[in-house]
Amino acid sequence: MAVIAVVLAAGAGSRFEGPTHKLRAEHAGRPIVQLAIEAAVSAGIGPVLVVTGAEPLDDLLPPSVTEVRAPEWSSGQSRSLAAAIRAVEPTSAEAMVVGLGDMPGVTPGCWTAVAQAAAPIAVARYGGRLGPPVRLGREVWSELPSGGDEGARSLIRRRPELVVEVPVPGDGRDVDTLEDLRDLA
Repeated sequence: MAVIAVVLAAGAGSRFEGPTHKLRAEHAGRPIVQLAIEAAVSAGIGPVLVVTGAEPLDDLLPPSVTEVRAPEWSSGQSRSLAAAIRAVEPTSAEAMVVGLGDMPGVTPGCWTAVAQAAAPIAVARYGGRLGPPVRLGREVWSELPSGGDEGARSLIRRRPELVVEVPVPGDGRDVDTLEDLRDLA
């Protein structure tokens, strides 16, 4: 089955009050977006797309990934996800696994486990908490929200019968604030 990994990295990071854009903030000596992208690449589940918008990230992207610009990124995560779908639709991919660029603790094993789930929607479960990455089968792409700041969350709530939770290794916390970044240490 053809699967494409997608890292959403388009938002403004407006709650992060550090000296750089949050995706450039360092954790373990590296920009958090690089850690997130490298986990997706290392999982080896398929080609990796990185959706960008507010912050130019060209200097942080490895040559093996494809950058997809989300021109409507400021309208919310749904528009970044729509940009990914437009890029993936012409391919033979049966699913995409979508993660976030501000989650440096997601491991390659997490990406792999979610990608291998045999459900239209699979969501990572970190202990008792659900979060990205999320596997979205081609059959549900048209049901994703077309506006607002939600990605797959609203679809997961609307169609629970299609959802499988996948226990995964790693740390599913995202970095929205300086405090979040400090808490990762």
